Amino acid sequence: MKGLAAGIGVVFLSPILIAGTGMMLASSADAVQSSGSFSSCLSDIDSDKVAEQVTNILDGASGKDVHVEGLDLPAEQVPNAQTIVAAGLSLDVPKKGQIIALATAMQESRLRNLAYGDRDSLGPFQQRPSQGWGSAEQIRDPTYASEQFYKHLLKVSGWQQMTVTQAAQAVQKSGLPDAYAQWEELATALQAAIAKTFPGGGDADGKDTDQDKKPSTSTTGCAPGQDGSGFGRIPEGSVPKGYSIPKDTHPRARKAITWAMQQLGTLYQWGGSCTNSHGPDPMGRCDCSSLMQQAYAHVGVTLTRTTYTQVNEGKAASPSQLEPGDLIFSRGTAARPEHVGMYMGEGLVIEAPRTTKPVRITPIKDWTILAARRVI
Repeated sequence: MKGLAAGIGVVFLSPILIAGTGMMLASSADAVQSSGSFSSCLSDIDSDKVAEQVTNILDGASGKDVHVEGLDLPAEQVPNAQTIVAAGLSLDVPKKGQIIALATAMQESRLRNLAYGDRDSLGPFQQRPSQGWGSAEQIRDPTYASEQFYKHLLKVSGWQQMTVTQAAQAVQKSGLPDAYAQWEELATALQAAIAKTFPGGGDADGKDTDQDKKPSTSTTGCAPGQDGSGFGRIPEGSVPKGYSIPKDTHPRARKAITWAMQQLGTLYQWGGSCTNSHGPDPMGRCDCSSLMQQAYAHVGVTLTRTTYTQVNEGKAASPSQLEPGDLIFSRGTAARPEHVGMYMGEGLVIEAPRTTKPVRITPIKDWTILAARRVI
């Protein structure tokens, strides 16, 4: 399979290099410009239709006769997508990793092997020679670029528990960290269609085949109700207009969220007990873990004091299937996170962020979730 991936990279890289320089620069500029904005989500992707059109392209059909929503140059983009999937299969990267790679390349280059980009960024993933990704020539090889992306992804602790956009951002460190989410559904459809063209590729994970037809539910996906973006800018210390605790929230979680919201606007205090956040003594104010501890103490649930120990409380919860009241952890590592907040539903989190900042509500799209725990 390694040889297959390399061969695909050579076959589909060559026509791009042969193309006229003027044409390449013009098309690259268009792609770079378009990739700089977060467009509306691609939704309701017809996976069967995508599979049919992808097969047509791989069988040699002209791009003029192929139409895939989100791909305006399918004759160029589909072969690059095939190279990315082939590289993932050759490295035994799970299906989710291949979807992450495809979504990343969609955002960074629209699945095109760009000759330039921001500063010295190049190739389908817009990797930079100055940042240690390889030489310019290497980065322009889609197989090499794909393998480098996967190698960096596999080093991200807990990437398989992250949403697609969180994992992509952990590798890319983009100035537009939320932009990858818009491509998840198309990337999922492309991966499913392309993987089936390789021996054994259609069941790369050996399970969960329903995911071939739709992306996993993502806490930082496109829908405003999922990632909190629909509430717009949330003034610190306030409840966003239109938010209410979801009706199906567990009664004790509802009370814990309500108590935590009563601390909104009070200043963070490292080591504070959160027993009198509105009082004159700074040590009565909240830090991130004492806010969680006291919110649940008021509903009869005992939590330990620190973030390091709260990450072991209750039972693990999937970041893609959070329920109101779940604790979510970020910063540091999954085993030893440095920050904790409480999921409120509707894509929102309540937290005591850091010194000089008040207890506040933030959209979950701003979080890189390392772990989640359900304590009721």
